[in-house]
Amino acid sequence: MTRDILRKIIGGILLVSIICIGFSKPFQEYIHIPINLTVFEGDQARYNMAETVNATVKTPDEQLAVVQDKEVITLSANEPGKNEMFLDLAGFPIKKVDVEVLKDFKVIPGGQSIGVKLNTVGVLVVGHHQINTINGKMSPGDLAGIKIGDIITKINGKKIEKMSDVAPFVQAAGDSGKPLKVSVTRDEGKFETELLPLKDKNEPNFKLGLYIRDSAAGIGTMTFYHPQSKKYGALGHVISDMDTKRPIIVDDGQILRSTVTSIEKGSNGNPGEKLARFKDEKEVIGNIDRNSPFGIFGKLNRGLNNDLMDKPMPIALSHQVKEGPAQILTVVENDKVQLFDIEIVSTIPQKFPATKGMVIKVTDDELLEKTGGIVQGMSGSPIIQNGKVIGAVTHVFVNDPTSGYGVHIEWMLNEAGINIYENQEERAS
Repeated sequence: MTRDILRKIIGGILLVSIICIGFSKPFQEYIHIPINLTVFEGDQARYNMAETVNATVKTPDEQLAVVQDKEVITLSANEPGKNEMFLDLAGFPIKKVDVEVLKDFKVIPGGQSIGVKLNTVGVLVVGHHQINTINGKMSPGDLAGIKIGDIITKINGKKIEKMSDVAPFVQAAGDSGKPLKVSVTRDEGKFETELLPLKDKNEPNFKLGLYIRDSAAGIGTMTFYHPQSKKYGALGHVISDMDTKRPIIVDDGQILRSTVTSIEKGSNGNPGEKLARFKDEKEVIGNIDRNSPFGIFGKLNRGLNNDLMDKPMPIALSHQVKEGPAQILTVVENDKVQLFDIEIVSTIPQKFPATKGMVIKVTDDELLEKTGGIVQGMSGSPIIQNGKVIGAVTHVFVNDPTSGYGVHIEWMLNEAGINIYENQEERAS
């Protein structure tokens, strides 16, 4: 056998061996390790690897350690800081992972049913109506170019905060015959217009020809409370006006405790609903200063207990959430928070904030019997997996009420103004 033939045979054997190793599941696991890995102090990350893959840390110390046992590599994050982990195969480097260890961070999960009161910036236009004048039917607001969804912020230079602020201007303008100078906000732009109120021939008062609203109310579920900063997050999705379907621009608002009185069970094509009432309208437990695609946010006047998980719990970042069993905390009767089983059907590790990071499915027989799955009012129910808060329920699938979407907790924390990348002292300030 010639030397060239022997060389080709040995090369072929090596090539087949490398291909076999490359297609083996343990070896393939390294592909799924991100090149940038963020973990919390005290966490451990485990990965299955081929025995031929070796892992080392650039500066092994108490901050970050790697232990390799056959086909399992365990990364232990002991202290905050930055480091690098290297993976090599037979001495050849195949991957470098930048590892950032964040300071230990915890929140108290919610699950409580809450009442929500929102006060808009100015007054919201939710419709037009025709006034039966001596010259025929017409809407002064429509003639002035004001559209549904517009927000009236000023009249004659004076700030408008509530509906009762509008009436005196309308009557005075009608009596004088001078049009109102109206400042309007539309889609984050602003303009001014003139509007002359008209009188219905069968009524004494002048009118704008507009339906307006200055507040909204509803119920939802508390997601988390951060005791150091007193900040909270709830709902997991934006609150939109029921008529205009547009997000409500919040001036301020309040949250109150609520109690669930009954459940309208969901079915295919017909999402169910929690029916609830405010427990005590005088007992305001927190404010609302932000209404965003990720929920409502503000500060609580005091801590809230759910009588199940009242101690601070660690959180999981989006890349740490796994498909498989999980639980949600929510209320289906009175004000009792209960823990129910769900399944994380899919989860997407997200580098940027997004509202639909998880698909979830209710698997708990008791919850399915009571609600049919996910119902309106359940939005914001915290999702728990492996002892960590990982996100919140946000939406139900209309054609399958047992399933819906969830949002990752890190994006809700970001919207609440809590930077998990800062140290604890900065967050509490």
